Amino acid sequence: MARRGDTRRLAFLLGPASLFLGVFFIGPLAVMVVYSFLEPGLYGGVEWNFYHWNYGRILGWADGEWEEFDAVYAQIFLRSARLALTNVAITLIICYPAAIWVSGLSARWRTMVVFLITLPFFVSLVVRLFAWVLILRPSGFLNSSLMGLGLISEPIDIIFTETAVLIGMAYILLPFMFLPLYASIEKLDRSLVEASSDLGASPLQTFFRVTLPLTLPGIAAGSVLVFIPSLGNFIVPDILGGAKVLMIGNLVEQQFLSARNWPFGSALSVMIMAVMFVLIVLYLRSMGRQEARQ
Repeated sequence: MARRGDTRRLAFLLGPASLFLGVFFIGPLAVMVVYSFLEPGLYGGVEWNFYHWNYGRILGWADGEWEEFDAVYAQIFLRSARLALTNVAITLIICYPAAIWVSGLSARWRTMVVFLITLPFFVSLVVRLFAWVLILRPSGFLNSSLMGLGLISEPIDIIFTETAVLIGMAYILLPFMFLPLYASIEKLDRSLVEASSDLGASPLQTFFRVTLPLTLPGIAAGSVLVFIPSLGNFIVPDILGGAKVLMIGNLVEQQFLSARNWPFGSALSVMIMAVMFVLIVLYLRSMGRQEARQ
């Protein structure tokens, strides 16, 4: 009876959340998957006929009669993956030493610094990105300052380039890398670092043999949290990249809103979700192996 009562109590507590996720999360994903295998309508919408060539336009096995393979879609996907991986590397290089420094502060200052790092979340994302437009444009703050200091003779063309997109994505996703790293480094057993030094290891050897292996879970978590929104991001490329930097998220937006090709947009979205699913599974498996070793 006790077990039956616990089961009912658990179902009562989890029921509303499970129903909400099932209706508003799993339901739309299922609709997206179904639409990706339907034929696009002539004037938008869908025709309820099985049509797998939507994936052929991306992967290269289009039929050649109704759908032609265009390498541009694969190139956009690969460019998005490259920019997302680059953004992961940038945020990791910035946040890892910062997290080590913050973890060494007193409790009062640690709380203050973590609050300052999360402070930009209190401001609209669009407002922050347009602030970067004012900074990076030819007559913006950056070029004006460099020209005023005599470091450059003419404005640097940064806005509407991949560099501007990387700056914007790194700026908005830094907290997603910093917080997992900080949590992992803060839990680091300092006695192990001291023991390594006492045994004659140099600071570099201590970092690579003690600090880095013990903080790998934070690195993996931060990398996944940064890579996933970077891959599907469309706001940053749209504002800071303009028409020159097209990522997979922008392509999905165009297919749903401009081209009205919902099945192809759904196929692109399913591919993004598949990549994200694989990354999450790999992360969970790596964490499970590490816990088993411990």
